[in-house]
Amino acid sequence: MEVIRNIGDLKKWRQSCRANGQTVGFVPTMGALHEGHGALIARSAADHPQTVVSIFVNPTQFGPGEDLARYPRTLEADLGLSNSHGATMVFVPEVKDIYPPGSDSWVEVLGVGDHWCGASRPGHFRGVSTVVAKLFLLVEPVTAYFGQKDAQQAVLLGKMVNDLRFGLTMVICPTVRESDGLAMSSRNRYLNDWERGQAIGLFRALEEGALLVNRGETDAKKMERVMRAKLHEFAPQAEVDYLGFADRVTFQPQVLVATPCVVLGAIRLGKTRLIDNILMGEPRMGIVGLG
Repeated sequence: MEVIRNIGDLKKWRQSCRANGQTVGFVPTMGALHEGHGALIARSAADHPQTVVSIFVNPTQFGPGEDLARYPRTLEADLGLSNSHGATMVFVPEVKDIYPPGSDSWVEVLGVGDHWCGASRPGHFRGVSTVVAKLFLLVEPVTAYFGQKDAQQAVLLGKMVNDLRFGLTMVICPTVRESDGLAMSSRNRYLNDWERGQAIGLFRALEEGALLVNRGETDAKKMERVMRAKLHEFAPQAEVDYLGFADRVTFQPQVLVATPCVVLGAIRLGKTRLIDNILMGEPRMGIVGLG
């Protein structure tokens, strides 16, 4: 497995892949890798002779007062996990490589990011779409792999891929969970033992919402109250960012819930923000963003 740290070497590597007729799969990350990332890397390695993992803590997707400075940086462990799951190259750029001095160009996807995480973290999705667009242009993958845990982000990036005709396929892989159901996340390592015990409350609340949808309930406000009560059973100290139901395509909030939909939520435990979701109805999220 190669480790490349600058754009010039990346371009040479990519030219070699083309000369050898090798397709490239891509897993963009901010590092602090876990088995959820490992599943994405393994899927790409099964699909392509070359798999690139990028490790870049993107400053433009963090807002004022968020955790940019303390976001975990675990490069050596990340390289080991990438290698063990089949990556053939890891790209580790610096900020100046992605945002040259004087950079003032942005990619902004309208609509999908208006609510939920987009409302809670103004500017977040602009930073995500911009950095991913830059990485797509540099790596030139045939396929890019993302996790369902970040469902709103995945749909937003799929729209960007379609709208800008990137000509690649995005594959959305199922959320990988801990044994009790907690969605794996780089931010889970922030949790102390007491917070970790309560963290499963988010998934339990979403399960309650999914159960109500399956029973035929349609009143989003009524179901949200039930979800909040379930969350409080497991996590009485959790601060709710949002709990609710979204359209699977537009991510607009549903007042009268109809499938297919997304049951989704975000909470804070101490200084840690956690998100999760459950997809309801067909079609299942899988391959999106055909350019």
